[in-house]
Amino acid sequence: MERETGLLLQAADGAKLWLLPRADILSRLGSSADGLSSEEAAARLKAFGRNVLEERLRRHIVLDFLGRFRNPLVLILLAAAAVSAVTQQTAEFFIIISIVVLSVILDLVQERRAEHAADSLRARVAITATVWRDGSARELPVAELVPGDAVRLTAGDLVPADCRLIETDDLFVNESLLTGESYPAEKEARDDLAEDERAAIVPANAVFMGSSVVGGSAKAVVVATGRATQLARIAGTIQRPPPPTAFALGIRDFGNLIVRVTVLLVLFTLLVNILFDRPLIESFLFALALAVGLTPELLPMVVSVTLAHGAVRMSRREAIVKRLSAIHDLGSMDVLCSDKTGTLTEAQIKLVTTVGVDGSASARTLELAYINAAFETGLKSPLDKAILQAAPANATLWRKIDEVPFDFERRRVSVLVEREGRRTLIVKGAPEDVMRLTADCEKGAEMRPFDDEARQRAKELTDRLAGEGYRLLGVAWKEVGPERDHAGIGDEVDLTLAGFAVFHDPPKQDARAAILDLAGLGVSVKIVTGDNERVTEHVCRELGIEVTGVLTGSEVAAMSDEALSARLGEVNLFCRMTPVLKVRVIDALRRRGHIVGYLGDGINDAPSLHRADVGLSVDSAVDVAKDAAAIILLRQDLGVLADGVREGRRTFANVMKYMMMATSSNFGNMFSMAGGVLFLPFLPMLPVQILLNNLLYDFSEAAIPLDRVDAATVARPQRWSMRRLTRFMLIFGPISSVFDLLTFGLLLWIFHANAALFQTGWFVESLVTQVLVIFVIRTRGAAWKSAPHPALAATSLAVVCLAVLLPFTPLGSLAGLVPLPPQMLFLLATLTAAYLIVVEATKRWFYGRFGYEEGNAQRVA
Repeated sequence: MERETGLLLQAADGAKLWLLPRADILSRLGSSADGLSSEEAAARLKAFGRNVLEERLRRHIVLDFLGRFRNPLVLILLAAAAVSAVTQQTAEFFIIISIVVLSVILDLVQERRAEHAADSLRARVAITATVWRDGSARELPVAELVPGDAVRLTAGDLVPADCRLIETDDLFVNESLLTGESYPAEKEARDDLAEDERAAIVPANAVFMGSSVVGGSAKAVVVATGRATQLARIAGTIQRPPPPTAFALGIRDFGNLIVRVTVLLVLFTLLVNILFDRPLIESFLFALALAVGLTPELLPMVVSVTLAHGAVRMSRREAIVKRLSAIHDLGSMDVLCSDKTGTLTEAQIKLVTTVGVDGSASARTLELAYINAAFETGLKSPLDKAILQAAPANATLWRKIDEVPFDFERRRVSVLVEREGRRTLIVKGAPEDVMRLTADCEKGAEMRPFDDEARQRAKELTDRLAGEGYRLLGVAWKEVGPERDHAGIGDEVDLTLAGFAVFHDPPKQDARAAILDLAGLGVSVKIVTGDNERVTEHVCRELGIEVTGVLTGSEVAAMSDEALSARLGEVNLFCRMTPVLKVRVIDALRRRGHIVGYLGDGINDAPSLHRADVGLSVDSAVDVAKDAAAIILLRQDLGVLADGVREGRRTFANVMKYMMMATSSNFGNMFSMAGGVLFLPFLPMLPVQILLNNLLYDFSEAAIPLDRVDAATVARPQRWSMRRLTRFMLIFGPISSVFDLLTFGLLLWIFHANAALFQTGWFVESLVTQVLVIFVIRTRGAAWKSAPHPALAATSLAVVCLAVLLPFTPLGSLAGLVPLPPQMLFLLATLTAAYLIVVEATKRWFYGRFGYEEGNAQRVA
């Protein structure tokens, strides 16, 4: 085993084994064309680790628990506990320690649950590879591949590791991530590389992680995995982290705001206490407690748990979230770009007929289309599959020589085949592109020039069929010399047009309802397709979907960015679009301030999925599309997507509830506390009482991720807006402070409270108002018409009861709390009720005055 491990280490340390003959490489790797045994693969997985660029190691729960004590806030609290112990304030010491431990446990448990939920969802849509184990092919997660594994590669696959090719069949690979070259490179399983090929970064007989298969197929042996791959070695220079989302930037800005306000208030209170010659230790602890009270330490937990809970709910709606922050993007989305096939249609394409240039049935066209589809090694399109299922020709009479694979700029595929010593190039593709390359046409058994008159008749035929909702492929051919053994794009000229293959894809009857559902959510759907505009318009008419405007790919290509942007508002169909043009449309929409989603499942969709704010694909998509997407739909159905949008908005709304709580009553109480030190002869609340108040408040809000959200909130896109949060704080924070001042007056002038009674009275009032106001703030409508989640109601009401009863218990006396007289409790309850009524009235004015203004603010490009 030691010798074998040494050989494997040579394979994984970057030695250029692909330069050796295939037999030598397999021998060095201790493998064969039939792959490894399961036992050997397991041993190698243990030796080399998982096949991922960055392994996220989850620490043991004990280490994770202890690691959280390195948090600066926790360290400050521990320092405060140490000061309390030194000054023999035993009660404060135990309460601070209890607060720290309980907060850390709550944070740890909730985040662990969130991580497990998110990981399990991602595992459901993990990319797999076809691997030979124990002599048979099976699908395994890419992360489980090891050096020596034999893998199968086909069009649409991501290359799962650095591999030496063993067998190839017209293999074309996109290596732009490694080389910067966008055009696919042809690969061959050759041992005889020329000197310049041997020195290349990506030799022609090897494929590398980070590449994708565009066409053809291959069998390869894995040479290096994970951090030993070429991609891992240059990851720092070619991989950049994605730009932060609006949600991430908003959380950062919110944190900065809190830090600024906290520092200001803490310095202010500390300075005032020093000027008034109050005890230094007590003043320091009070300022420290004030900082803790201002800090929403539950924010990371609330965000992660809320997003994870939203992801679980979305999974029940058949949408799997790969990147949790995409939930906010989905909720903010106001434009969805999607293909026609599978969205407006059933994606059950059938070949209806094949016709010649004159419109009559053509068996010759069917035969040529079948030979082309049968020998094509790229990813089979639904049209190819329909041809192969229709009426098989005798492909055994033909022999394939070469292939020019399909690409989305040419929109055609060619195969060079031989029959009875004659070699023929058969071309199949978009009718307009094939006709553009045609010199002659078949009419029955005759050959005629494809002159202007013939071209016009053929165009009228294709327009008529497309207008009736049929999809078309042009089929043409060209004889070449018997010596030709290679075909290229340059050969696709002077073709002879045989005719057209005619397909039907029935409209999806529930598509109109789904589009109307999305429209009701404030999401407009734009169809961005490579198909003919007449076909797309016909499908829309059949479904009763209004077409507001149409742009073709050639028109978009001729437009400037400014002109395209000006047309976006009126156009909802973009037809005959290439991948590059799709990206242009997405960029133009984003520059206009829209949050754009893109739904796609093909190789050509990967650039658009990357560029959109939220990339959406389906579980049946090719690996390239699934890898680029942030959310995977288990069904390609706009109805599923509409449910996902609702869940995204519910999740975002629950995060915002906590934010608004932290910027309203919580800030108001802390402002009051800081201001109270100016005129009170004692501290408004003891440091230990502030910490206890904060702990109980945090406990009451722990169920916010589970809370229900009003239908009105879900009905429109919601965007992060720091301006809205700041405005909310500046309006609702002072309201809380006003009622705090009324409480101060009540305690001082009516009850003539001493320090202990004053601190207890305000402890109860501040905690009860902070907790109960969530029932008002959590909804934009009337508070009594929107029922909270039972868990939120239970935790909140439990804390309210505890706040009232705590001063009557031994624990309360340890915290410096004293029993409150019944008259005081009654007046405090009256003030609390008045506060809630004022907040309810102000809330209605706030949303009536500002509404969704900030939430729908245009984003700066």
